[in-house]
Amino acid sequence: MKIFFLLPRVPYPTEKGDKLRAFHQITHLAKHHEIIICALNEGVLHEDAIPVLNKYASAVYIIPISKSTIISNIIKALFTGKPLQVGYYYNKATEKIIHGLIDKYKPDHIFCQLIRMADYVKDLSIPKTLDYQDVFSKGVERRLASSSPFLRPFLKLEYQRMLDSERTAFDKFDNKIIISYPDRDLIPHANRKEIVVVANGVDTTFFHPIDRDKEYDLVFTGNMSYPPNVQSCEFLVNKILPLVKKVKPAVKVLIAGANPTMRIQVLRSAMVEVSGWVPDMREAYAQAKIFLAPMQLGTGLQNKLLEAMAMKIPCITSPLANQALNAKPGEEILIGETPQEYASHIINLLDNEKLASNIAEKGYQFVLKNYSWETETAKINELISGS
Repeated sequence: MKIFFLLPRVPYPTEKGDKLRAFHQITHLAKHHEIIICALNEGVLHEDAIPVLNKYASAVYIIPISKSTIISNIIKALFTGKPLQVGYYYNKATEKIIHGLIDKYKPDHIFCQLIRMADYVKDLSIPKTLDYQDVFSKGVERRLASSSPFLRPFLKLEYQRMLDSERTAFDKFDNKIIISYPDRDLIPHANRKEIVVVANGVDTTFFHPIDRDKEYDLVFTGNMSYPPNVQSCEFLVNKILPLVKKVKPAVKVLIAGANPTMRIQVLRSAMVEVSGWVPDMREAYAQAKIFLAPMQLGTGLQNKLLEAMAMKIPCITSPLANQALNAKPGEEILIGETPQEYASHIINLLDNEKLASNIAEKGYQFVLKNYSWETETAKINELISGS
């Protein structure tokens, strides 16, 4: 079968969650199908992107989008009723290119990643699968509580528009998939139970235990321009760390990940290192005693937790993040809500090597058992083959 993969970003390198998900879906589906990749690209294209993707796809098309085009797209979206997150990527010229490629290759199936790209293909008669991945409307709603009075009206409007887009897209696609059951239950459609849950996996041949000197007590990783990550880092440094410091005055933290915003950079101190882009994220995990992800915003499955657990690093996270992960609190992972709870977990793990080892080992076994790219992608293959 010939599958046309339509993506909002080039799926290599895999420094963002949507790119990681698409890349592994492509690599596994390419074992059974012919893949054509069509991806939008903002900024400079990584020199290895096309050579790597050509290993799995019979054709790779990258459509550049400029800053001026994006600004124009957003302005148009304000007046056309599209959510800004959809309008950001949508314009008629790009649609013409995409439809031209579809006419050229005549795919048997279109795989569309994210609601952001759905408008390009939702009215085509070719069998289609939409990967919602996360529930964007819920992410916007959660940001409302902590937003400034100036931003709140815009976020409210964006929330309503995202709800409408997620609801109307449902009936336009033959198949729908999403990353977790909690996310599926948030989709604003009466038949949401029809959505197939396809979780992310973790590449355990790459992310595996590595013996390194522990230079840091805590590590947090991710794309450091992503608002939920920015908020989590501020919560960690400003709320949790002062409590830990009272008991562990020499505590050291590593914040590792691409594109740190100014809000992240100002968190640097003698206790906190902000590394920026890390060529091999395994080194960041391996050099820390504990992985901490105090996520307060966002939806979906946190790949960072899967990776850390696969490397046998004991993990602490929030109830929100564990809703999608579904690890056993107190056994495979530790859960905190307040700064005091997080600080208590951190101090206990630092003081109790046996506890830290047990959490790490059980978390490792949990990931091996439950999060396989091959198993999860097989669900997509079954859906596509039956549509």
